[in-house]
Amino acid sequence: MAYKISDACVKCGSCAEVCPVGAISEGDAQYEINPDACVDCGTCAAQCPVEAIAEA
Repeated sequence: MAYKISDACVKCGSCAEVCPVGAISEGDAQYEINPDACVDCGTCAAQCPVEAIAEA
């Protein structure tokens, strides 16, 4: 199950920097995770300073 970024995202970009497969990109309102590319490693969730990322 892929991870998802909630509305709590502050667009800091730290999640995208650590994603090992490049599944995270900047969206209009917040960063977004491509569920087809996400390998469910959880690295992004551990990096997020506002805990905006959780398993979908």
